[in-house]
Amino acid sequence: MITFTVRLKACLPPAIRSLILQRKPNIRHVSGMAGGLRPASVVVLHRSLAPAFEKFCQANSGPLPLLGLREPDTWSLPALNAVPDPRAGSPRFLKYELGACTGSLTSLEEYTEQLGDMVAFFLDCGFSPEAALEKVGLPTGDSVGHGPVGAYKTTVPCAAMAGFCCPLVVTMRPIPKDKLEKLVQATCSVGNKGQPIHIGDPETPLAFTSAPGCTVMTNLKDTEAPAGCLTPEGIPEVHRISQDPLHYSMASAPAVRKIRELESIIAVDPGHRGIGHLLCRDELLRASLSLSHARAVLVTTGFPTHFNHQPPEETDGPPGAMALAAFLQALGKPVSMIVDLRAVSLFENLVEEAVEQGVLKTQIPILTFQGGPAGAAQAFLCKDGDPKSPRFNHLVAIERAGRAADGNYYNARKMNIKHLVDPIDDLFLATQKIPGISSTGVGDGGNELGMGKVKEAVKRHIRNGDVIACDVEADFAVITGVSNWGGYALACALYILNSCEVHRRYLRKAVGPSRVPGEQNWTQALPSVAKEEKMLGILARHKVRSGVSGIVGMEVDGLPFHGTHAQMIQKLVDVTTVRV
Repeated sequence: MITFTVRLKACLPPAIRSLILQRKPNIRHVSGMAGGLRPASVVVLHRSLAPAFEKFCQANSGPLPLLGLREPDTWSLPALNAVPDPRAGSPRFLKYELGACTGSLTSLEEYTEQLGDMVAFFLDCGFSPEAALEKVGLPTGDSVGHGPVGAYKTTVPCAAMAGFCCPLVVTMRPIPKDKLEKLVQATCSVGNKGQPIHIGDPETPLAFTSAPGCTVMTNLKDTEAPAGCLTPEGIPEVHRISQDPLHYSMASAPAVRKIRELESIIAVDPGHRGIGHLLCRDELLRASLSLSHARAVLVTTGFPTHFNHQPPEETDGPPGAMALAAFLQALGKPVSMIVDLRAVSLFENLVEEAVEQGVLKTQIPILTFQGGPAGAAQAFLCKDGDPKSPRFNHLVAIERAGRAADGNYYNARKMNIKHLVDPIDDLFLATQKIPGISSTGVGDGGNELGMGKVKEAVKRHIRNGDVIACDVEADFAVITGVSNWGGYALACALYILNSCEVHRRYLRKAVGPSRVPGEQNWTQALPSVAKEEKMLGILARHKVRSGVSGIVGMEVDGLPFHGTHAQMIQKLVDVTTVRV
């Protein structure tokens, strides 16, 4: 069989069809034998179901790429175009009655009368990754003559349409991490089929392997896309966003460049604090990629630096948190906010007024966490305390007071404010032991929650850093001149990613339509000068003060809104929405 299969690959397509017609008993696996032509699988349905099935294929063009169909009145005609007569071309059919498989057939000749009312659909099933593997010097699935690579049913559903539904079926291959990006780029050279839908540890349980591929050969050439045209948006890039479980994400090169530009814009240091020493490249990119994959997000903010005033909060933090929450809402992601117990009433009022003035679309639940015995944080984060069932997939801290190495919390002037801060840090510590939950910290001075990732640089380069440095890490540390800017940039980066078809296809695992309802509202959900001016006005009405000067008014960190912050917001939005 091994020798025969190798010889088959050299046959011309008409000779292959002839062998199939003769029903040679050893010919079953014709995937990959097409000699440059596209193999196809066949689905034959009653004509009354054909329109719905065609829509089902169109809604799931990734896993169900429709090559063509044959109407009932063309069954007796020779195959003059790209799609052959399935009665003559397929080595094996499965027969379904009332939705259940009732047998296997090698021919449909005995059903000629019934076929007069049926439509045949031809789905592209070429194993295009094989050529891509060869391009990057990796062994293909059939390199040792074992036939086609295994296929697996997942728990990922294709988009249901008019009664049709099915799980996504995938193949899997181990790939060295230094070959990932080249492989992704090579798969894109053959169009949509064969591109990865998940990179990392398998995200869903495997059910069982599919039956070996049984296909017909079409007359369509299996050609590559022109050089330099890998995708409409350019060359895709691959970035790791999680180690446990191992998970990589994808975005187009133009989208990545724009997010990197956002990161450089917010990295200016208006307070001359020395934050340039804390910067880590691509933290904004990885944080936004991780957030884009998250199903539910928990945001925290609040830095009670003005302990002699009521309320003690500052104006840096809440606006950035609200701006990020607004865009997460636009993406349809459940978002909650967790704050100190003493500040619940303040934040409930802030959220209510933000909704009234159009800063937020809908209310955000306000939560608290008071700590407790060992396991309290896991119990809060997970349903019934089960680490396999997290309530949130990503935690974000924006200008949130962070715990120092001695267990206290300090403002920039080295004043201990522990009596005003609840142990929300424990939640971030717990995520480090719960697979599937990631975290982001946004800060501008090193004493904010999540800045433990850069604490050694904080101790060396930030004033009072040896005392105030936060000791609690986040997976991603977004460093910015003013923390609000980090919240704005995360919202903008999510807009860029979810407007990128390379990322969108990967995010939806190639199932469902390429565009989602409500996407037209994304621009309105972005931060804007008008919305952020309203948010700062709300804070001023509640006597929330500027962090540096203590002034109640249109000011953040001692910098005026009109001019400094308004200019920053507009610059970020301009980079985000410009077409490349």
